[in-house]
Amino acid sequence: MTPQRQAVLEILTTSDAHPTVDQIYERVRVDFPMTSRATVYKTISLAKEMGVVMELEFSQGSNRYDGKRPYPHPHVICTKCKQVMDADDIEITDLKQQIIRKTGYRIVNHRIDFFGVCPDCQNGS
Repeated sequence: MTPQRQAVLEILTTSDAHPTVDQIYERVRVDFPMTSRATVYKTISLAKEMGVVMELEFSQGSNRYDGKRPYPHPHVICTKCKQVMDADDIEITDLKQQIIRKTGYRIVNHRIDFFGVCPDCQNGS
């Protein structure tokens, strides 16, 4: 694995911020100025296929990536500054089981996001 790809994976697996491709690209270029966006995209794509990164898709704005917790879990998203945070200690297993019982679906994946205004934006920071 190239050092550039290793740097992309390091950013993904250590970041609490759920970075965008552009944010990852800018951070990698600090140490590896010749890195292309294509390298970042390809590395993320491979990491998604391997299950070590989860993509948070948004219809408006850039998709975000979670390599620290690459499995379905709730997020809270600020509608002003676009910060994405994990909603730690929120258990959704019971909700998933209720949905399975009531619908008969075999759930293969899920996503639960809560949208609001973060404390910093509420305080005008």
